[in-house]
Amino acid sequence: MLRMKITVCQLDPREEQIDTYLSSLKEHIASEKSEFVLLPEMSFSEWLAADKNPNPDLWAQAIERHNKYINKLNELGASAIVGTRPIINSIGSRRNEAYIWTKDLNRPSPIREKYYLPDEDGYWEHSWYDRGLKSFDTAYFGSVRIGVQICTEMWFFEWARHYAASRVDLLCIPRATPHSSVDKWLAGGQTAAVCSGAYSISSNLWYPPDYKISCGGLGWIIDPEGNILKTTNPDSPFASVEIDLEFSRISKSTYPRYVPE
Repeated sequence: MLRMKITVCQLDPREEQIDTYLSSLKEHIASEKSEFVLLPEMSFSEWLAADKNPNPDLWAQAIERHNKYINKLNELGASAIVGTRPIINSIGSRRNEAYIWTKDLNRPSPIREKYYLPDEDGYWEHSWYDRGLKSFDTAYFGSVRIGVQICTEMWFFEWARHYAASRVDLLCIPRATPHSSVDKWLAGGQTAAVCSGAYSISSNLWYPPDYKISCGGLGWIIDPEGNILKTTNPDSPFASVEIDLEFSRISKSTYPRYVPE
């Protein structure tokens, strides 16, 4: 598998919108014959961390909604899907867990948990859930190596370098980020691509600009040299590109990736 069609998106997670978006995403995947899809951060419930005060009941409801939709991911028609979900672990700690779903297994497999947690207006994540381990593990889809930096973690570029050393082909960045900073995030996504020598891909939650929660969309697919291949917007919430995995693998031995620490 040296070439692969991948898809990023921006999704409105509100209860009255999510089914419509997923139906359109299913049509897009079929039309594009896409094999791999990246979903936004916690894509199947409202962005809970917009509220400063954690609510265990809402967290439990979000877990139920994610389980409901993850159990139906096979309906989208992709071969592999990466996203994040709310969980409660064995010791009762709330976490934000990245997972990979594959058609072969038809269930989500944990990858890692979010470590870098902001705590500010609209994004009270450290208040809502706990850090995972400081472990940036690699997932696999066939021969494709996948790294995940969940939202804020993208800005810690030493982990993009770590993923270069791990020789990942895709650097997945699921997000929940505001309208006001989409351009800054896109520039960061280009830097992450160059640091990792991988395709930097990101999907974001999206709400209308006048909604009480600010998430501004703009998913992207960026090649290992930082070139923007495609982005999403409100009129085109899905974007697909056929990528060259060999280009990603060769990029690990070119500047600046080959420079030793």
